[in-house]
Amino acid sequence: MARPFTPKVVTANELISGDVIYLAVDGSWVRELCMALVLSTQEDADARLFEAETQPHIAVGAYLADVKAGATGPEPTHFREAFRAKGPSNRVHGKQERTEEVPAHV
Repeated sequence: MARPFTPKVVTANELISGDVIYLAVDGSWVRELCMALVLSTQEDADARLFEAETQPHIAVGAYLADVKAGATGPEPTHFREAFRAKGPSNRVHGKQERTEEVPAHV
C-alpha cells in the first residue's frame, strides 16, 4: 500500500549564490519558505519538480521537501529543511547575518 501524500514544496539551490530557494506560485524562485507554493497532490508535485529541473541556469539540485501548514505559511517537517531555511550555520553569513530588508524574489 502506498504512503499517503503529504504537502510538499520544491526546493533547490540558486546556481550563482548557492542560496536555498523555493518555487513560488507564479513559477518564480523565492528565498523564503513562507512564500513557497505548497503542493497538495503527487501529480502536481511531479509536474512542478519537472518544471524546476528544466531551469538549470537558475536552480540546481531541485527536490521535493515535506512541509506542514504554519501560522505564516509552510513550515518544514524535517530538521534538515529547517536548517536549510535558516541559511548557513555560521552566523556571519547568509540569512542569519541579514538585518535589512532582502528582496524575496531571485
